[in-house]
Amino acid sequence: MAMMTMVQAVNRALHDEMEHDGRVLLLGEDIGKNGGVFRATDELYAKFGAKRVVDTPIAESAIVGAAIGMAARGLRPVAEIQFMGFIYETMDQLAAQAARLRFRSAGTRTAPLVVRAPYGGGIRAPELHSDSLESLFAHTPGLKVVMPSTPYDAKGLLAAAIRDPDPVLFLEPMKLYRAFQEEVPEEDYTVEIGKANVVREGSDVTIITWGPPVHTVKAVADRWQREKGVSVEVIDLRTVSPIDVETIVASVEKTERAIIVHEAVKTGGVGAEVAAIISEKAVYSLSAPILRVTGFDTPYPTAMVEEDWLPNEKRISAALTAILDE
Repeated sequence: MAMMTMVQAVNRALHDEMEHDGRVLLLGEDIGKNGGVFRATDELYAKFGAKRVVDTPIAESAIVGAAIGMAARGLRPVAEIQFMGFIYETMDQLAAQAARLRFRSAGTRTAPLVVRAPYGGGIRAPELHSDSLESLFAHTPGLKVVMPSTPYDAKGLLAAAIRDPDPVLFLEPMKLYRAFQEEVPEEDYTVEIGKANVVREGSDVTIITWGPPVHTVKAVADRWQREKGVSVEVIDLRTVSPIDVETIVASVEKTERAIIVHEAVKTGGVGAEVAAIISEKAVYSLSAPILRVTGFDTPYPTAMVEEDWLPNEKRISAALTAILDE
C-alpha cells in the first residue's frame, strides 16, 4: 500500500497499464514533457517515449478522432481533454462514432478507448473549465461514464476502463486531485464499472451522489448522526452510465427516503434518471417525495458565487430537514 492523492493514483494507473500492455498509449495537449496541466501524466513521456505519450495540437476533435481510429485497429488509446468544458468539440466523435461502432459493425469491431477529462467546481477556474457535463454523455448508448471520488477508486476504475472493450469517458474531479491522500494498493487491481459504493450505512434516509459532493454529503451525514441521531446512508454511484440500479433500490426500500445530490445543473441531469429509477422500482417504499440538491440551471457561475451555486452543506441540510419532516 502507498499513500496517494487522486492525481497520483491516476498517474500510477496509466503507468501500470502502459507497462503491462504495449497497446496502451496516451494522446493529449501538453501531456508529454510537461506532464499535463495537472501533471497527471508526469514522467510517463520520459519512460515510454514520444510514440506512446503523444503531444497533440490544440484540437479536441482531432485527439478523439485519432483515438477512435487507433482503437478500431486494435490499440488501447487514452485521450486527455484538458478541461471537460472543451469536450463539446468531440461530441460527434464520441456519440456518433465511438459509441456506435459495436452496433454498426454487428459486434465485429469495438472502440476500446478512454477519454479522460478533469471537471467540476471548487477551484475558481474561468469559464468552460468547471462544467459537469456527465448527463450529455450518459444519454449516449454504448458509452460508459465513470466519475471516481477517491484515489482508490480512481486507480481501480481507470485500470478497468482501459481494459474495457468499449469506449469509456473517465471524469476526474479537479477539486479532489490533491485534496487528500489515502492508502492505495500498489499491486494490480480493478474496481468494477457500474457498481456503486455504499460509503456510509444508514437507516433513516438515502443520499445518492457522485464526485466531489460525496465528501460534502458524508460530512453532513456524520454531523447529523452526531448532533441529531439521524442515520443517513450515503451511496457513491462512481459510474453514472451504467447506473447501479440494484444498490439504489435496496437502499431506498430500507430507508424509505431519497435525496440526490450532484454538481451538474438540475434539468436533465443524471439525478433525474436516478429519481425515475426510484419511482419505477421503489415508489411504494417511499414515505416522502424524492428531493434533489444540484447546481442551478445557469452556466457555471463566476468564482465570487461559486460556493453558493454548488451543492453545499447548508443546502443538503435543508433537504434533510424537509424530507424528514414529511
